[in-house]
Amino acid sequence: MKTRYQFLILALVALGGANLALAQDNDTSWSSLSEQQRELLAPYAENWSTLDGERRERLAEGARRFVAMDANQRAAARDRFQNWRNLSDAEREAIRRRYQEFQNLPAQEKARIRDNFRRFRDLPPDRRQQLRDRFRDMTPDQRQKLRDRLRQRQVRPRPADRPN
Repeated sequence: MKTRYQFLILALVALGGANLALAQDNDTSWSSLSEQQRELLAPYAENWSTLDGERRERLAEGARRFVAMDANQRAAARDRFQNWRNLSDAEREAIRRRYQEFQNLPAQEKARIRDNFRRFRDLPPDRRQQLRDRFRDMTPDQRQKLRDRLRQRQVRPRPADRPN
């Protein structure tokens, strides 16, 4: 059971921890952790002081986030972590690379991508699947033209967004 939590904490760090604000001195002592954090991070107890300060801070933050979750959020986090563990090393590396590319984008571009994702996520499941199928069946050239067209559409204000 503790191993499952250990892997969950590592997944939280890997998937979302790269963007965490780290303590300025990165001095997260074992005694500074809450009892719940220490319980989750128990597999690291013996070696805690030998871990890199940034790693300790990231593990502590991941444990803090996990402790703050309700039961449904914890179950969803466990599911996401299990999905992550089932990926091949190449798939994980591709996800890490895309995440880093996203982090390097300008704020406006990140906001545009997030907005598009929210709109996609809010579509009915059958419509999302139709769009996935259509995109999958496109040639690389068609995909690029679609991306370019969508970027141009984002640049121009929509009628509702135009000032009167």
